[in-house]
Parts: sequence; structure tokens; C-alpha cells
Amino acid sequence: MTIKEKHRAMWASGDYPALAADVVAPLGPVLVEAAGIGPGQTVLDVGAGTGNAAIPAALTGATVTASDLTPELLAAGERIAAAQDAKLTWTEADAEALPFDTASFDTVISAIGVMFAPFHEAAAGELLRVCRPGGTIALVNWTPDGFIGQLFATMKPYAAPPPAGAQPPPRWGDPAHLASLFGDGVTDVRTERRALRVDRFGTGAELRDYFKSVYGPTIAVYRNIAAEPAKVAALDTAIAELADGVREWEFLVYVATRT
Repeated sequence: MTIKEKHRAMWASGDYPALAADVVAPLGPVLVEAAGIGPGQTVLDVGAGTGNAAIPAALTGATVTASDLTPELLAAGERIAAAQDAKLTWTEADAEALPFDTASFDTVISAIGVMFAPFHEAAAGELLRVCRPGGTIALVNWTPDGFIGQLFATMKPYAAPPPAGAQPPPRWGDPAHLASLFGDGVTDVRTERRALRVDRFGTGAELRDYFKSVYGPTIAVYRNIAAEPAKVAALDTAIAELADGVREWEFLVYVATRT
């Protein structure tokens, strides 16, 4: 199985559409507002998932294309969009090799999506390529120091080794890393650390069990250690302790102009 096939399978496992609706839905409108999306704009959402950002972008009157590597997420997004009478295009696409013409979008966005492409330089290069000069690149990414960043750090010792050259997703939440990725391809950069309030989970163990059932990256890690009960128990404890009492999940809003 190739790395892309593994990523598709990971995000199709569990029930990410439930997590998107139950927990992270507010991030989409935050990104749409930060990007200044409105009528008449052409917008590409990279790593759109079920459309948490793409659908509210379309509802502003923009012409929106939602792209994602995982067709199961796109299919769920189409159903959600239809229920809201949102009109947009859904396209299966690899963030590291987007099937769109150079400079073909006014605004390129991603809400906790492109950050999971394993090869950051390739993905950032594609965001730059498809955005027109003077257009906007806008992102919402989990930070390394926030809850999700720390969750990935906690799971890392139990995960299968990443492919050579791959980088951890939460690095996209570090402004210095983004500066190195985009370089002089952007100007007028604005960043803001914000927090998503999550009150759904009463205990760390409740959050852990929810993630074990719905969140692809967590499911993949537990599958990797399924034959080692001591490791499963250790990770169970570590995630529950990490999550206990946490109600604010930090993320970075990044907005820049394509040079």
C-alpha cells in the first residue's frame, strides 16, 4: 500500500464526519471570516474533508472547489452541503499534487487539512502555485503546544515510523515553520493564536475513547500496537491524563497575500 493509499484508508476509518460536526465545526467559519471570502471570489479548499470551511465559504456566494484525498469524506460533505443548499464542486485531489491550473484561484484555504499532508514543502508549493498573484492564502492549523499538537506528540512513540522526509502535522501551527515553507511567495502575513472551546467531554478517558472510535490518526496508532497490550494500556493512560480537564484546543490562524 502506498503512502497515499494509507492516508486515504486512515481518514476513511472511524467516523471523521462525526468529529467534524460534533467538535471542530466552528473552525470553518473562523477561517472563512479571516480570509475575507465573499461573493464573486474563486476559492479552493485543500484537505476540505467534509466541508467545514468549504460549505460556509460557498454560502457567502463565492465559487468554491472542495478538494480532499479521501472520497468518503467528500461524499459526506456533498450530503451536508445538499442539506444546506450550498452549491460547490467536490474534487478528489492530493494536496501535494493538485490537479488545478497555476494561479487559478483568488483564495486558497485549508482548515486543519493540508497540515496532514506528510511532505510540507510540496504541499506549501502547491498552495502557492494555484493561488493567483495578489490572492489570499489562509489556514487554520493546530499548534504544536496546543492539545491536538500534544496528542500527536503523545501518540508518536506508539505510531508506525513515518516515511522518510515526512514532517509532523502540528508544525503547520508554528509561524516560523510557515515562514520557511512559503518564503518570499507571500507578503502581508498575519497570524493569530486562538482556542477552540470544547466542552463535549467530561473526562480525559471519555475523550480518549471517542478519539479511539472516530479519529483516523488515533485509530491507526492503536492498530499499530494492537498485539502489545502493555503499550495499549500505557497509551490509554497517557491520552486520558493529557486530556483530563482540557477545554481549550489552541490553533493558529494564518492569512497572507500571494506575491
